Amino acid sequence: MESQKNSFSTIDEYIATFPEEIQNKLQVIRATIREAAPEATEKISYQMPTFYLNGNLVHFAAFKNHIGFYPIPSSIEKFKQELAPYKTSKGGVQFPLDGQIPFDLITRIVNFRVEENTKKTKK
Repeated sequence: MESQKNSFSTIDEYIATFPEEIQNKLQVIRATIREAAPEATEKISYQMPTFYLNGNLVHFAAFKNHIGFYPIPSSIEKFKQELAPYKTSKGGVQFPLDGQIPFDLITRIVNFRVEENTKKTKK
């Protein structure tokens, strides 16, 4: 997908570069994150949609065969059992485009990240 080579200034610009079916999934992920972290602001970081709250909260991005969700390593470790069906890396998880996106799990991970980033500022 060509969008990874472009430069974006908003999440809307990023999402608009994908086919409608992928746009719909990205918009639902965005809404899920927004609902779980209403205080977070949106930005583009590393050319990916990013939610920011006292630091980067989570990133997400669409690729040829999956949607990547990047909540940082502590979240991947914390939710390791629930993420087991998906391909994971140190700081991210891949949700196949042809499968169901676990929105409830995304909500719980974002809640965890909000808690982590909120604690960070209270130290």
